[in-house]
Amino acid sequence: MEQVAIVKEIDELLENYCEDCLARKHMRKERGKSGAHKFCIESCTVGEQLQFLGQELLKVYTKS
Repeated sequence: MEQVAIVKEIDELLENYCEDCLARKHMRKERGKSGAHKFCIESCTVGEQLQFLGQELLKVYTKS
């Protein structure tokens, strides 16, 4: 994948799923900012996809 395509896909995921996420808002109220972040990283399928895309982006940067 190209760098531009990966960044665009990350932006689309964040815009479509994360901005108005009720689970994230609830977790932020209950557990605070870091608790909500931990939930997104460990339990959310969108978070898993974002991590995958981040790893792909790192691969592109290391090739350069």
